[in-house]
Amino acid sequence: MTDVPTQPRPAPLDPRLLEILVCPITKGELIYDRDAGELISRQAGLAFPIRDGIPIMLPDEARQIAE
Repeated sequence: MTDVPTQPRPAPLDPRLLEILVCPITKGELIYDRDAGELISRQAGLAFPIRDGIPIMLPDEARQIAE
């Protein structure tokens, strides 16, 4: 047995929620990045975190993404 710490998998996002959510800045489409646990707004260049299965749609909580 090894003592390698494993990273917790992000909580899954309900697909119905993704159908109704939009970027709070551009009102455009969001793309779910399961591996990163984020919702991506390419138009705004922002990634919104998902914590415990809850999208945090506050611009101050988002991180800038490089295009």
